[in-house]
Amino acid sequence: MVDWGFGEGTDLTRLKSSTTGTLAFLGGALFAIGLLTSLHPLAAAHAGAALEERKQPMKFSWVECGPNCRGWVTGVGIVTADTPKDFDDFAQGRPLGGATIVLDSSGGSVNDAITLGRRFRSLGLRTTVGISVIAHSPEGDRAKVTSGAYCESMCAYLLLAGTSRYVPPGVHVRVHQIWMGDRADDAKAASYTAQDLTIVERDIGRLAKYTFDMGGAGDLLSLSLNVAPWEDLHELTAAELRLTNLVTTDQIGDVLPRTEPSDKVASVKSKPTQDRFASAEAETDASAKGAKTVEAATKTAEATAAVAPAPSQK
Repeated sequence: MVDWGFGEGTDLTRLKSSTTGTLAFLGGALFAIGLLTSLHPLAAAHAGAALEERKQPMKFSWVECGPNCRGWVTGVGIVTADTPKDFDDFAQGRPLGGATIVLDSSGGSVNDAITLGRRFRSLGLRTTVGISVIAHSPEGDRAKVTSGAYCESMCAYLLLAGTSRYVPPGVHVRVHQIWMGDRADDAKAASYTAQDLTIVERDIGRLAKYTFDMGGAGDLLSLSLNVAPWEDLHELTAAELRLTNLVTTDQIGDVLPRTEPSDKVASVKSKPTQDRFASAEAETDASAKGAKTVEAATKTAEATAAVAPAPSQK
């Protein structure tokens, strides 16, 4: 079974993807190879064994959601130099064309995120933000996507790679400047050479080209580049998500469509977004009132038909 809503179930288990390494290792690797990164130091403040998955190297997994949906890909964690290849390995032999990837990430390497985003676009992937879980109930387990996820820094540019892009209520899309990865922890006190500045400006140019290639607006670059690495990330408002073109639809069905008979597709797409993001409890109530809903809808249709002519077919 599948729940098409963002919401809390009676018993949720987060879908885990295998992770390797720690932020300490990752930070050392970034320092050693001098990668420019858009991983905000505040996003990596909580070190230790209990690091959140979104702050570990990105891993991909496939979520099987039942007979009436195709399933989706999860992308959880930080983009590193290995991530594009990891995605290629994951995609090998899988029919991912037109699939959806659900993101939960603290950002990562600028150039590797650009490479990964172009991979997403070449496959025609759709993008959204959320946490994939299995909801356990007496009726059986079902996959669902819940809110509470973060898409920070370069993750926003991965979101931009989707051919359709949906950001539900309750998730956080946050941006800031790109910076030298080995000096982001204390950017003010660090020293910089002319070559360092050249690298930063070069990668800003690459990011700008990518943004426009993906259909993003210059406002996304402006909002990002106005936030220094020692400041709190800027969380995009609903209006800014539209302004930057990070959002292309307010219908969850455009990124997580059902695979149902054609006679049911229209009714699925016509549902308000909130209906498809109902909690498990709300779904139970809706099921109990199903007969009354049908009866009420029938009476409404009859009343409408009595006062207005039938619309023409297009």
